[in-house]
Amino acid sequence: MADCCSGKSCEIDALRERQSSTLKIVLAINAVMFVVELTAGLLGHSISLVADSLDMLGDAMVYAFSLYVVALGAAMKARAALFKGIIMAAFGLFVLGQAIYRIAYPQLPVFETIGAIGLLALTANGFCFYLLWRHRADDINMSSVWLCSRNDIIANISVLFAAAGVWLTHSGWPDIIVGLALAALFLRSAMYVLREAIKELRQHS
Repeated sequence: MADCCSGKSCEIDALRERQSSTLKIVLAINAVMFVVELTAGLLGHSISLVADSLDMLGDAMVYAFSLYVVALGAAMKARAALFKGIIMAAFGLFVLGQAIYRIAYPQLPVFETIGAIGLLALTANGFCFYLLWRHRADDINMSSVWLCSRNDIIANISVLFAAAGVWLTHSGWPDIIVGLALAALFLRSAMYVLREAIKELRQHS
């Protein structure tokens, strides 16, 4: 045991165990919230909630893949980050398409649903953000996971603004605008993750 710890492998194993435990918790939270938000978004005709639910699904997939590579080497973690970037970009484009569809075929969202579910999602993601904070600088794998969590907080707050906007204006435009903003956020973050992952892969090639 002393040889193990003298070689730093005990510390590394302990770190990986902490990372795995954290990822399992945030994975479960995001998977549950995806179902809740998607159902509420479809029933409440809200693009912002649907966008946020897809973000939850993307995060759940990201956390699952991050959990798989947590004990692997730097090159594999960089490939995982590349995969995450692709997912984020795909969801950004999907939400952009949904927003364009709502512009062409407008429908008034239910602001009570947007507000209530948005607040629930903010609470859930706030807890995830708290859990991931101490791992944000561990490696590229956990750094990209933390970035996803930070984006979730921004998205949830935006959803609450959408609910308030729909209530005040009796229009679906605030919901559409937030949907477009979330799409832009997804795409911007995707470009950052992809750029960092490609840089890391080049270093290990």
